[in-house]
Amino acid sequence: MLVSATKLLGTPILSLEIGGAIGQIADVIIDPDTLKAIAFRLNGGIVPRSGANYLDVSSIREYSAYGMVIDTADELISPDDVVKLSDVLRLNFSLIGLKVESKRHHKLGKVIDYTVTSDDFTVQQIVVKRPAIKSFVDSELVIHRREIVEITDYKIIVKDEAKVLKERAEHEDFVPNFVNPFRKSEQGYAPADTQIPADKDTE
Repeated sequence: MLVSATKLLGTPILSLEIGGAIGQIADVIIDPDTLKAIAFRLNGGIVPRSGANYLDVSSIREYSAYGMVIDTADELISPDDVVKLSDVLRLNFSLIGLKVESKRHHKLGKVIDYTVTSDDFTVQQIVVKRPAIKSFVDSELVIHRREIVEITDYKIIVKDEAKVLKERAEHEDFVPNFVNPFRKSEQGYAPADTQIPADKDTE
């Protein structure tokens, strides 16, 4: 299952030991080398010791609509406990707000969200808000991780813009769940089950 980063924020962390929430996700810590969440920073909850307000993703037993389940609050860590976490935090890296460009230096926009898998929290897609001049056609782009060529401190470089747009169209799987009132019918473009009232002047 794919989960957007914005929906992860505020997710309760539930402890089996106390049978309730011990905090909420305040930030997602992404490793730029692997594009994978390695930990979550928590707030508003139980901190077993000073500075231990991070949750390593390996401690998560289950993720559901109710929250993330762990065994005990003792599994919360501080940056000094894990070298990898400490190193990533020093980079001050965040996907949100990064500029996105093609290899040909065409500006595609800025990252406003991204999705991760619910099993290992690997980033699968980035959601890019298009520049104003291009937003009339596509206000947002959803770019798969396979299109990413390079990540720097300031921007993400993806494959050619035309290829990204083409693959987006080819992989589009949206199925509308509503009745289109403008679908073509035998009477024209009105719904088939809708009668067009006669003009009073022609009665």
